[in-house]
Amino acid sequence: MSYLRFDKTQMINLEESLQREILRTNRAGAYHCSTIVGCNTRKYHGLLVIPVPELDDENHVLLSSLDETVIQHGAEFNMGIHKYHGDNYSPKGHKYIRDFDCEKVPLTVYRVGGVVLKKEIVFVHHENRILIRYTLLDAHSETTLRFKPFLAFRSVREYTHENAKASREYHEVKNGIKTCMYEGYPDLYMQFSKNVDFVFKPDWYRNIEYSKEQERGYDFNEDLYVPGYFECKIEKGESIVFSGGTTEVETDTLLDVFQYEVDDRTPRDSFRHCLINSLHQFHNKQDGEHYVISGYPWFKSRARDLFISLPGMTLANNEYDEFYSAMATAEKAIRNFINNEPISVKIYEMQHPDVLMWAIWCLQQYAKNTSMNECVSRYGKLIEDIMMFLYHQKHSNLFLHDNGLVYSNGKDEAITWMNSTSFGRPVIPRTGYIVEFNALWYNALRFSAEVCRAMGNDFFADQMESTSIKTAESFVNVFCNEYGYLLDYVDGMMMDWSVRPNMIFAVAFDYSPLDKKQKKQVLDIVTKELLTPKGIRSLSPKSGGYNPNYVGPQVQRDYAYHQGTAWPWLMGFYLEAYLKIYKMSGLSFVERALIGFESEMRFHCIGSISELYDGNPPFKGRGAVSFAMNLAEILRILSLLDKYNNQ
Repeated sequence: MSYLRFDKTQMINLEESLQREILRTNRAGAYHCSTIVGCNTRKYHGLLVIPVPELDDENHVLLSSLDETVIQHGAEFNMGIHKYHGDNYSPKGHKYIRDFDCEKVPLTVYRVGGVVLKKEIVFVHHENRILIRYTLLDAHSETTLRFKPFLAFRSVREYTHENAKASREYHEVKNGIKTCMYEGYPDLYMQFSKNVDFVFKPDWYRNIEYSKEQERGYDFNEDLYVPGYFECKIEKGESIVFSGGTTEVETDTLLDVFQYEVDDRTPRDSFRHCLINSLHQFHNKQDGEHYVISGYPWFKSRARDLFISLPGMTLANNEYDEFYSAMATAEKAIRNFINNEPISVKIYEMQHPDVLMWAIWCLQQYAKNTSMNECVSRYGKLIEDIMMFLYHQKHSNLFLHDNGLVYSNGKDEAITWMNSTSFGRPVIPRTGYIVEFNALWYNALRFSAEVCRAMGNDFFADQMESTSIKTAESFVNVFCNEYGYLLDYVDGMMMDWSVRPNMIFAVAFDYSPLDKKQKKQVLDIVTKELLTPKGIRSLSPKSGGYNPNYVGPQVQRDYAYHQGTAWPWLMGFYLEAYLKIYKMSGLSFVERALIGFESEMRFHCIGSISELYDGNPPFKGRGAVSFAMNLAEILRILSLLDKYNNQ
C-alpha cells in the first residue's frame, strides 16, 4: 500500500478532503497548490501560479483550474469542482474519484460508468509549466475528453471580477492556443500532446468562493474567465498530456518530458522521504541566485528563516552543492548589509539583530558536518567579518554592553522571530537583553574565536574569548531566576517572567553559558509546560495571555500567533537539547516525539508540515501549508538520531 494513498470514502467526504492540500513547485518561484480533490479553497490556490517580476514582487495566478469532462454516447460527466454561494458545489466531480495517491506525483483515478481515467500532475523544474497526464485505463465505447480552463491573471493578494478590460483575444498554436487577459502579463500557452479542437465560447463563472479566506476574515469570492474548451477523442490505454506554461512547447515531446519529470522525483514512500521531497520545494533558483522560500503559499525568502532552515534542508541529506549555492547568494546579502549597501538579492529582513548570529550558527553546522578546517577554508573570512561587524557595534540595533551582553530595542518594531504586529505595533514587544539573542551571541563568540584562531587572528580570538567569559557570567546573573527557568527578556527593571521557548536555545547550542544543572532545569520546564505532540508552545498555559488557537479574523490571529501556538521548528532545538542532556538514554524519547510529525504527512499539506499548530488538543495545523524551518529542523534531528544510533 502506498505511503500517501487516500481511498474513495476519504475523497468524496468534502469535510475531510477539502482540509488536505497538495503543493508542487518548479524550484524557481512558481507553484501549483490546491486541495486533493482539485477544489480551490484559498486565493493563493491555482494550477499555475508564477512570479511576474515585470509587474511586482508577488506571485500571480494565471491558470486557476482545468475542468475535465468525460463524454460517452452524448452524456457528459464533469469531474471538476468549485464552491459557490451557500455551500453549493458545482460540478461535483469529486464523487467520481476512486483513488488518490501522492507517493511519486499527485495521481487521481476517476470512474464514470465503464470509464476509468487516471490523472497525474507534475511541475517542470525551473520552468513556468504545469503538466497533466491523462490515461484512459478502461472504456467500453468511444470516449471524448473535454477540458475547460478557468483563468484569473491576478496577484495572489487580490481577486479578479468580470470586467470589460479583460482581453478575449487568443491565437492558435500547435495543438492548442495562447491567450493573455491583461497587458503586462506573459502569454499563457495551453497545449496538448495530440491534436485537439478548441471551441471559443467565452464566459465568466461568477461568485466562486474560497472557504479558507472566509475563515480568515477576508474577502472570499471572485469571478473566473473561461475562454472556451478543448476537445479530443481518447482510446483505451492512450495517454494525453496537457501543458500550461508561459512559453510554447514542442508538443511531440510532452509525453517523454512528463515521464522524465516523474522519474526525477524523490518518492514519498517514508517519513524521511516526505521531508526531503517537501524541502526540495523551497529551493528557488532564478536570475543566477539561489534562494530559500520561507513557506508556501505566501512567504518570500526571509533571512532568519534561511539560516535556520539551510542546515536541515541540505546538510542533513548530504546535499552540499545546494548548501554552497544558497550560501553564495546569502553571502551577497550579508556583505551588502555589513557594508551598508542596498541588498542586491531578494533576501528580506536582513536588518533584524539576530540574523547575522543565526548565519554564524548555520556555518557552525557546516563545520560539524564537514570539519573545522573545511569551514575555515570556505567561510572563515565571512565569519570573521561578521563578528568584527558585530563586536565593534556597527549594527544599528545590537549593542554590546560592558557586561558582555547584547542589547536591542524592540519596543517600536518586532525584531525577533516572535514578530506579530497589530496596528503597526509589536504584539510582544521583546526588548533589551533578549534571551535567545544572548544565547546566540555567546555561541557565536566561542565558535568564531576558534575560527579566527585557526586563521591566525589570535588577537581577535583572544578578545572574543575574554568577552565570552563576561557574557557567560552576566547571562546567568540576568536571565536565571529562582524558579529554574530563564527570563524571556530583561530591560532595566522590566523583567518578562513569561515561560516561553526562547530559553531552550541556551541548552541546545554547542556553546552554552549554563552549567549542566541549569540546562536540565530549563529543559524540565520546557518539557512540563511547553511540549506538545506538534511542537513547542510559544507561551505556557500558566502564563498570562495564553491564547492557543490561531483562528478568526486577522487581528485575533495576530494576538494568538506567539501566545500559545505550537511551532514544530522549535522541536528541533528542544530535541537536540534533550540529547545533549540525556545522550543515548534519550534516544527512545526523541523517536517517540517525532511520531506526531509523521502522522502529519497525511493531513493539511500532504507530505509536509504546517507553519504552526494550535497549542491545545487536537493541535490543528494553521498558517502556511508548508513551512521550511519546520521540515528542516525535523530532518536535522532525524540525521542527528542516525549519528547517535551509529556510534
